[in-house]
Amino acid sequence: MESHSVSNIIQRGGTILKTARSERFMTPEGRAIAYENLQKYGIEGLVVIGGDGSFRGATVFREEYGIPVMGCPGTIDNDLFGTDYTLGYDTAVNTVVQAIDKIRDTANSHDRMFIIEVMGRDAGFIALRSGIATGAEAVLIPETVTYINELISLLEKGWERKKSSAIVIVAEGDDAGGAYQVADKVKEKFNRYDIRVTVLGHLQRGGSPSALDRVMGSRMGNSAVNALLAGRTDEMVGIMNHEVRFTPFQKATKHHNGISPYLLELIDVLSN
Repeated sequence: MESHSVSNIIQRGGTILKTARSERFMTPEGRAIAYENLQKYGIEGLVVIGGDGSFRGATVFREEYGIPVMGCPGTIDNDLFGTDYTLGYDTAVNTVVQAIDKIRDTANSHDRMFIIEVMGRDAGFIALRSGIATGAEAVLIPETVTYINELISLLEKGWERKKSSAIVIVAEGDDAGGAYQVADKVKEKFNRYDIRVTVLGHLQRGGSPSALDRVMGSRMGNSAVNALLAGRTDEMVGIMNHEVRFTPFQKATKHHNGISPYLLELIDVLSN
C-alpha cells in the first residue's frame, strides 16, 4: 500500500484491508509467514486494530519476532479497558437509533410492541445508549438480571397510561435470552399489543462512520504511529476524558467498564 491507497476512505464503513480472523496466524507456521512478509516489504512496526483477541495475538507475535506493536481499540461493544469509547461503537449506536426510530413509526400506527435485539453478547452499552436515545420502554442487558414479571408490570403501566406502542430493546447476551425468547415469555402474560420481533443483526456493523468515530480513529492512528517511532510497544491507544492514554495490552482486555447506575435509572424515569 502507498499513501494514495488510503485516500478517500474516511467516510467508508467496514475495513478496506478486508481483514478477518486468521486461522493460520494462530499457528507458529502462520506467524512465521507473516514475519517473512514484513521483512520482505521493510515493515518495522505494526498497528493492530481490534479487541483483546487481536492484542493477545500481537503480543505473541512481538515476543516471537521482536516486531514492535501498538493497538487501536476497534469493537462496537465498547468493552475494552483504557478508553472511553472504542472505534465503531458510536456509529453502531447511531445506526441502531435510526433503525428504531423507523420501527417506532409503524409501532405507533398499529398499536404494536416491538422487541428489538441488538448486538452485545457480553456488554449492554449499545442497548442502553440506544434505549435512552429512542425512548424505549425497557432495556434488557447482560449486566443486570431480567425479571419478566417486572417487565410485564412496566408494560401494563404503559398501557394504562394509553401508550399506543412500546419498544423493548434486548442485548443478545441478556440472561432471559434473545428477542424471540423474551417475546415468547411476554406473550404468555401480556397481550395488549400486537407483539413483533426485530433482530437488527449485522447492519450494526456497517454504514458510514459517525463524526466521533472519524475523529477518534484519526487521533488514535496518529498517536499509535508516533508511539512506535518513540520506541513504545505492547500498548493500546485510548482516549479518556478527551486525552490520549496508553494502556498495556495485558490490561486492555475485554472487561466491563461498568454500566452507569444513573443510566439504568434514567431508562426507568423516562419510560414512566
